[in-house]
Amino acid sequence: MNRRKFLKASGALVAGCALHPNLLSETQTPPGSSFKLDIAPLTVELAPGVEVHTVGYNGRVPGPLLRMREGVPVEIEVTNHSGHADLVHWHGLHIPSYMDGATEEGSPLIPPGSSFRYRFTPRPAGSRWYHTHVRAGRNLELGTYTGQFGFLYIDPKEEPGDYDQEVFLAVHHWEPSFVKMTETSRNCPEIAYQYASINDKMLGAGEPIRVRRGQRVLFRFLNASPTENVLLSLPGHRFRVIALDGNPVPRPAAVEVLSLAVAERIDAVVEMANPGKWVLGSLDDKERMKGLGVVIEYAGAIGRAQWRPPASLDWHYGLFSSPEPGPSQPVELTTMLFEKKAVPAGEITRWTINGQSFPNVPPLNVKYGQRYRLRLVNASACAHPIHLHRHSFELKRVAEVPMSGIMKDVVRLPEYGVADVDLVANHPGPTLFHCHQQLHMDFGFMRMMEYV
Repeated sequence: MNRRKFLKASGALVAGCALHPNLLSETQTPPGSSFKLDIAPLTVELAPGVEVHTVGYNGRVPGPLLRMREGVPVEIEVTNHSGHADLVHWHGLHIPSYMDGATEEGSPLIPPGSSFRYRFTPRPAGSRWYHTHVRAGRNLELGTYTGQFGFLYIDPKEEPGDYDQEVFLAVHHWEPSFVKMTETSRNCPEIAYQYASINDKMLGAGEPIRVRRGQRVLFRFLNASPTENVLLSLPGHRFRVIALDGNPVPRPAAVEVLSLAVAERIDAVVEMANPGKWVLGSLDDKERMKGLGVVIEYAGAIGRAQWRPPASLDWHYGLFSSPEPGPSQPVELTTMLFEKKAVPAGEITRWTINGQSFPNVPPLNVKYGQRYRLRLVNASACAHPIHLHRHSFELKRVAEVPMSGIMKDVVRLPEYGVADVDLVANHPGPTLFHCHQQLHMDFGFMRMMEYV
């Protein structure tokens, strides 16, 4: 067994024990094989005495880890045992519109009691994920409010395997409710949550992630929350960020704090050099109280897990930027202004792009092979996770910080901030562009990109 295979096998074993007792079988499924997903109701025990009734994949949350090989065709049979039509979106993959899992692009809904086979060639390599893409509207028991999310990892053709453990961790918020406009939440005064978890357990309820001094642990983080952006830290340790949204960064850098907007992924290596029991969790005290954290336990450590806030908030995308200038100027600049639309008291806020709400927003027309710059202007106090299907874009400027070489499919657009991203139109077909907060997407914050 070579080093890469040994490390991957040992990493899968530890991740399987820490996350799900049955995860090991999925991680050892040969990449490129066929997969099966069942959408069905289930009950998740977040902590002793804390249960949520939701919908998930294959009877677990997160759903099974789907591990694929870059460029090797796969087939995924999805059977819908829920009580409503649904479909699965393969987030971050460059695949045909029909297979992408969004009705706006022409993907079919799967009726209750029926099955559908998704067939595609997975690319690009890296950390991707899958989730439902139905609209929830006012129904907080549908869409990404449920447990319908899972990791999808595409193994590259070559990978150094420079780590001792590989651990997949997904953030999620549970039991949502609408809040009055006079109340406040950390991002927008619209949705509040009773519980939060990493994977399927609240802080302190599940098994700790067990490590040994001197190990290099590769964490693959995912924010699968319906609406909440989060900040994470691990006291006494630093995260060496090596990939954003599954794409290797031009300049890996070590930080104390990770910022994960809804739908973002971060791959980071942590050198285990500070023995003890530590809480890897949210910087927000109220969120940790709701359960957003997991214990990191060194071999031989005793006592209670400790938390302390980081010395500084040292996160911004520019830390990982290439020092070299990027490609030549795009052929066209398109500005999109995002605003709240005034609504009567008691109604849910609608969102507009250049003054119009979906489906009345005119499509963004592009030509194959051309490079475009999108200028994203946020005229609201909400930080928006902006996502483009079926494509990756390059960050050029976020909150006045210039950058180059960072490829993503989600960008956190700051409150009252501006971001410039460059897009190469290289995957023909109808393509959805939207805020990944479920409530914003459902109430107008979407636009189609069409090839002409």
